[in-house]
Amino acid sequence: MVEQAEERRRPDGAAWARGLTARVTRPSGGGPDRPVPGVRPVRGRGRVIAAAAVLTAALMVLHGAVPNAVGRLGSLLETFLPWLGAVVVVLLVCALVRRSVLALVALLLPVAAWTYLFGPLLLPAPEPGADELVVVQHNVSDENGDPAATARALAGAGPDLIALQELVSPALEVYAGTLAADYPYRTVRGTVGLWSKHPLTGARPLDIKPRGITEEWNRGLRAVARTPRGEVAVYVAHLPSVRVGAGGLASARRDESAGLLGDAVAAEEVPRVILLGDLNGTVDDRALDPLTSRLDVAERGVALSFPAAFPVARIDQVMARSATVRHIRALPATGSDHLPVAARIRLG
Repeated sequence: MVEQAEERRRPDGAAWARGLTARVTRPSGGGPDRPVPGVRPVRGRGRVIAAAAVLTAALMVLHGAVPNAVGRLGSLLETFLPWLGAVVVVLLVCALVRRSVLALVALLLPVAAWTYLFGPLLLPAPEPGADELVVVQHNVSDENGDPAATARALAGAGPDLIALQELVSPALEVYAGTLAADYPYRTVRGTVGLWSKHPLTGARPLDIKPRGITEEWNRGLRAVARTPRGEVAVYVAHLPSVRVGAGGLASARRDESAGLLGDAVAAEEVPRVILLGDLNGTVDDRALDPLTSRLDVAERGVALSFPAAFPVARIDQVMARSATVRHIRALPATGSDHLPVAARIRLG
């Protein structure tokens, strides 16, 4: 009987925990809840994560509002804009660890923004059509140790057109000899070249040299390819390199050269235009607006191309006017520090 009475007086574990919580969080006078020192209230948990999620979404959608006046920070952000998706993943993990509903709801904003901007690029490639051209763009590197193998690899993709940059002797002769059988038409100006299965006419250099460069510098050409679907003006270009340093993005020469190239495209009289080149910039970078405002970019495909060892950006581009770049993909590595990219273009 004594033991039974003792058991009735002893509270169970749940009741004991509720009592402890009541003693810690409520004053004896029955007033409002008081926070426990050192313990953050549940309703405020995750506010920093939520704020970071909103900021990430704003950077995605309003990246054009980030000024370029200091260090070209806007262009720097736009170069790596898709990688804000990685920030979203990190914030998601933090939100789950914190078990914050507020943060999880806020993360819907950057997820929606990233999906809208980049989601279509991840869709499956459309079926090939009879009215398509296949093109390959590749900066082969002037330090490429095996140009013959590189040429064979590019030809193996079966393109109609092959555009190359950083062509120097004696590698240039190797590329020409290796590609001659399948690509009987070619034109080379300076360090850029175009190989074609279709006849080329009207080949000439492009003056895209920025001010301040006094040495010989010829990194652009234009030719007309007579394809079974009609004439296409083909531009091949290699814009100046950019550098990232303590002062931000150094890209003045690249930007100027992009403007000159855009002017040349705008003046082109042939209705259909294809641009192939190492533009040292992504299609999201506002510095390439002189081109992206006049030419369409790839509808599907990511094709990160640089650096070859661990690609983080596609700076090798394929664009078109009065034609559709339906899909772009990266090809396996060659002896270059860039990956080749191959694209399918519908000449509709």
